[in-house]
Amino acid sequence: MRDLSVAVFRPDDGRLAEAAELIDSLGARAIADPMLAVEPTGAAPREDADYVILTSKTGAELAAGAGWDPGTSTVVAIGPATADALGAEGYDVDLVPDDYSSSGLVAALEEGVAGARVEVARSDHGSSVLTDGLEAAGAYVHETVLYRLVRPEGSGVSAERAAAGEVDAAAFTSSLTVEHFLEAADDRGVREEAIDGLADAVVGAIGEPTRETAETHGIGIEVVPEDADAEQLLCAVVERAAPTRHE
Repeated sequence: MRDLSVAVFRPDDGRLAEAAELIDSLGARAIADPMLAVEPTGAAPREDADYVILTSKTGAELAAGAGWDPGTSTVVAIGPATADALGAEGYDVDLVPDDYSSSGLVAALEEGVAGARVEVARSDHGSSVLTDGLEAAGAYVHETVLYRLVRPEGSGVSAERAAAGEVDAAAFTSSLTVEHFLEAADDRGVREEAIDGLADAVVGAIGEPTRETAETHGIGIEVVPEDADAEQLLCAVVERAAPTRHE
């Protein structure tokens, strides 16, 4: 019997190590292949907005590092992980939506933002669902790019392993991880083989937008957790794969 092999694509900034540790605790083995690296822009969220929305732990940490002062702004976090990161940096979080997604943020805010100044502080790959939805609700939306997300040099070992039939499960935590996985597979000349290899694996996506991206590119998704949470995703993927993928 060989260990269940699970491909994970978290940034190598502590989150990848945490994911690998979790997978190990579940009795599986991580194929750690970071598909995202953070390039800070040095920008900070605006301080004159009525609402300020942060959409990631990374964004919270970079905002704090830039000396951001929210003043009297209503501080909104996309989910508990971002809220925890803001709290750890000394910020009070006023609102976390029930649905941890761009559409969940719109649903939580749309009744009260008409005429309000809303600052969205995030990466350069943020979904237009959030900004378009808030503008449709009558808000004056400004977006600040706190960091860029790029594909790390040397990524793609998971694509080669998938092409060789050596990946039992995979967990995509954003649409960009899907796109970067495929770019890395292209670079190594194994794109079609890698997609075929994932067809024999249990593949999970952190939410519906990520599922849609994967399926658009021919990658079937079996697992989407109830909440858009990386730990839930990994646990669900391993649980689904474990009964059938051990040899």
